[in-house]
Formats: sequence, structure tokens, C-alpha cells
Amino acid sequence: MAADNVKTAVRTLDLFEVFARVQGPLSLTELANLLGSPASSTHALVKTLRQRGYVYILEDRKLIFPTKRILAVSELIAKSDPIIEIFQPEMKKLLAATDETIILGKRQGDYITYLEVMESSRSIRYSAKPGDIKPLHSSAVGKAMLSTLSEPELLATVRKLGLKKITDSTITTVDTLLEDIKAGRSKNLFITRGENVPDVMAMAACIKLGSEHLSVAVAGPVERVSKREAEFASFLEALTGHFSKIEKATAFA
Repeated sequence: MAADNVKTAVRTLDLFEVFARVQGPLSLTELANLLGSPASSTHALVKTLRQRGYVYILEDRKLIFPTKRILAVSELIAKSDPIIEIFQPEMKKLLAATDETIILGKRQGDYITYLEVMESSRSIRYSAKPGDIKPLHSSAVGKAMLSTLSEPELLATVRKLGLKKITDSTITTVDTLLEDIKAGRSKNLFITRGENVPDVMAMAACIKLGSEHLSVAVAGPVERVSKREAEFASFLEALTGHFSKIEKATAFA
């Protein structure tokens, strides 16, 4: 029964992501095909979501589409996120100063989850969304999170990760990654140059709030970011200093 519950939860999330991709109503058959699930299971899921007000059906054409209920629920949740509330003002300042995409991320097991993303206004930029999941070893935020581990923990974690090659620039050897992280620790500055996304450079700093470790990163095209590397490094250093001063005043101290 527990496995069935997990499967249903996954399928529910998949349903909303399907509609986000398609951006239009779907028939039951179309939705089932895109979910890769039987029509009977999809029908049962749609029926439950309809009863809870999360989807509605256009009766004449038997088309399904989500209501704005999930948006309303999400907005209420987002407004009460304590981490986002603390970081947003400083992220906005960093966005204004750099006009490159600003990311707030946190380690979740063997990967990174983006908690907040503020995208650059430029037409050519690093594009990401809150909730995006990234590898630990090939992302700047991931390296920052790995840097918080003790030496034995770091070695064990890096070995366990497998260091999958994401791009031609991804670091895939344990010793090289360990040296890269250790070098980053000295300045609290962790950099990737096309290691996670080709032609994208990211610079991240690790920030500690009480017992919580998070990371803020600046990301954009390699050519653009590399020209302002020293400047962006100073911005991140100032950001780290800001949070070190307020750490004891937060709910996470």
C-alpha cells in the first residue's frame, strides 16, 4: 500500500508538470499517454483532483485542465517560507548589481535543490527555476555545500557520488574535485566553468545560518561572467559578511 501511495503522489506531480509543458487542455487519453499510465488510473486521479478543486473538465469536449487552486496554495506556501524571506532582499541587491541570474540552493541528500531563482533581464542568460535539482559535484552551489563536510565525510561523499560526466568540462576524478573544493574553501568562493551547463559560469559562496548551510550563486555566460569575476567575488564576499552578522538574529541560530 505504501508503494501505491508513493506512485500516486509521483503521478499527481507528473500531471501538473505535463500541463505546465503542454500549456493547454488535454483529453483523458492524451493525458494518460503523456503520463505513461493506464486510462483507468488517470481517470481515478483526475476524478480525485476534480473533487478537490484542482482540475476542471470542459464537458462538451471532455477536456481536462487545472484550476488556479494550485497557484493559490503555492503562493500562500511561498509567502511563509522563512528562508526565502531572509534571503530575498539581498538576492535582489545582488541581481541589480550583476544583472546575472542569482540562485539560492541547499543540499538535499546527494543533490542540490534550488530554493529561489532570480533570473537576469538579459536575453542571453542562465535560465533556471525554483525546485530545479542539480548534481553536487558539477554545480557551484554543490561544491559550496560539499565544502561544509569534514575531510572524511567529504571523501566518502565524493566517492559515493560517482562523478557522472555532465559536460565535457565536468570534473570526474575524485582527487581533482577534492582539490577544487579545498581551493574554494580558502576564499569561500566556488566556481564552475561549463561543468554543469556548457558555456555557463557560476560563482557561489557558502552561507551559514545557525546549523543550516545554504549557498548563493551568480550564474551567466562564461564570457560575460569571467570578465567580472573579481567584482562578483567581492559581491559574494560582502553577502557572506552580511549574513554572518545577522546569523544570531535569525530563527535558525
